[in-house]
Amino acid sequence: MKVIPRAARVYIGCALLGAGASALPALRPGTAVPWGTVALLATLYALCELPARCPLLGRLFGGSVPMGTGSFFPVLLAAALLLPPAAAALTALPGSLLARVEEPPAAPRRAWRAAATALAVWAAATTAGALGGPAALGHGPAAPDLPYALLPAGAAALAFCLVLTALDGGIRATADGLPLRAAWRGLLGRAVAPHTVHGLAGLMMAVLWRSTYGPVAALFVLLPMYISCWVFAQYHRERAAHQATIRALVHAVDIKDRYTRGHSERVGHASVLIARELGLADDRLDVVRFAGILHDVGKLGVPTRVLRKDGPLTPEERRIIELHPEYGHEMVRGIGFLGEARAAILHHHERMDGSGYPYGLHGEQIPEFARVVAVADAFDAMTSTRSYSRARPVPTAVAELERCAGTQFDPRMVAALIRALDRHGWQPAVTADEAPQPDRVPPPREADAPTAARPRERA
Repeated sequence: MKVIPRAARVYIGCALLGAGASALPALRPGTAVPWGTVALLATLYALCELPARCPLLGRLFGGSVPMGTGSFFPVLLAAALLLPPAAAALTALPGSLLARVEEPPAAPRRAWRAAATALAVWAAATTAGALGGPAALGHGPAAPDLPYALLPAGAAALAFCLVLTALDGGIRATADGLPLRAAWRGLLGRAVAPHTVHGLAGLMMAVLWRSTYGPVAALFVLLPMYISCWVFAQYHRERAAHQATIRALVHAVDIKDRYTRGHSERVGHASVLIARELGLADDRLDVVRFAGILHDVGKLGVPTRVLRKDGPLTPEERRIIELHPEYGHEMVRGIGFLGEARAAILHHHERMDGSGYPYGLHGEQIPEFARVVAVADAFDAMTSTRSYSRARPVPTAVAELERCAGTQFDPRMVAALIRALDRHGWQPAVTADEAPQPDRVPPPREADAPTAARPRERA
């Protein structure tokens, strides 16, 4: 279970206080609140989010359900147009508390989600009210004021988006220890378009809700939204299948080369740490992680006797091992979503001075992800205990990376890893079945190592 840092707990507490303050006016005695509309919209939003959490309902929908909170924000944006700000904030609470949580701890994550969503809806309703949004919707036989109604609806959607992304960036900074610029980078750009669509759908719901057709007609707006969520769920199921394939490949490598068991996953983790320090977008973080965990998949094409040989490699055996990046690239060529990871698999043994393999690229010719993985690979090789070599202390490994920065490694990637280690630390691991025995450690094999460190790492 992930431990939530103190700064993040304080941040969540402040968000909860803010959400409570925004909703409190609706609970004061004598306040004119359309509780029927509040209850209907809150129940509708909760019912929309419930199938993603309930296995039985998920099976009723064919195993594909909307992918978490955010799929039905049009309900909340309709509430922002129909209700006073305090009442609109209340409609977000049941659905946010019921929605599926991907990772533990569940309680603080649900509390955070409820607080952030309530504050965003309150901001959207306040913005819409200031621009005359409720009056522009019309009522009963009175037609809505179009196209003017698009203005408060669009402004409400923008306010909703700004508040939600600002709060999400803050929780990323406090919970994950990211720099503020890195925590907010890319969030708004990815959120504006979906929230604009949600705003238009929310406007349609609100107009139909206020029309002579009533709330039942407004439900028809959710049908295309649910279909889009179903399509999105199919995409995620396909992606999960690809990830399962990747895990199987990594497991096969670990079985074949027992000396480096667990190495691939740790290289993937270290690669993500470096990429975050570089400020890469979230969608690229997944790709660099795949690059790290698959960088040695080409070992499946290397004879087992060569991988498990205890003595020094012959020149011919060394040439065979040096083919594994090309083998790996061919193996993953058909996995489309890997993107830049394929180039990283092919080039992660290139060197900045051009003396690496397989193509002798140098400097900026080496793909960025390959330079990231090269540093992560060498670092884990030096800090892992194997059956044939002892782990080096993290400071020693860092000093070796710094010594070889500019010749073997990209100095920018080395610096990023050092910053990440200062921020998050590192947990070395034993990756073979047994701890090293002092009287049984064979002589180091130079060909296997990242050139800087020369531990007996099977490159």
